[in-house]
Amino acid sequence: MMYAINIYGEAGVFEQLPQDRQAEVLAGHTALQTRLAERGAFVSVKLMPPSTAVTLTPAPASDQPPLVVDGPFAETKESFLGFYAAAFRDLDEALEHARMISSPIARLEVRPIAWAGGAISTDG
Repeated sequence: MMYAINIYGEAGVFEQLPQDRQAEVLAGHTALQTRLAERGAFVSVKLMPPSTAVTLTPAPASDQPPLVVDGPFAETKESFLGFYAAAFRDLDEALEHARMISSPIARLEVRPIAWAGGAISTDG
């Protein structure tokens, strides 16, 4: 079954950590990516800061296009920072892998997913 390991936290907190603490957090991600690569295909996505986003809101009328507005508007400091997606035997195995990147600066959500198609490539 495919699972997503969704990462939530406050944008900019990682960059404010001391260098040694940043290295610890990155070491967890490197270890997870290495283990996932050994197992097969996986996806890892880091979202850019919320200030770079735009939001499409429903059109005010059916004959109008959706409205495009700057950024997400949430009543929280926490935002969606990125995710991993990979096949795991079960939830326990997905949690075992998620623990590799557990840290005090982010909250993780592990959720089953269904592939809806498409492919992402960083090539050209």
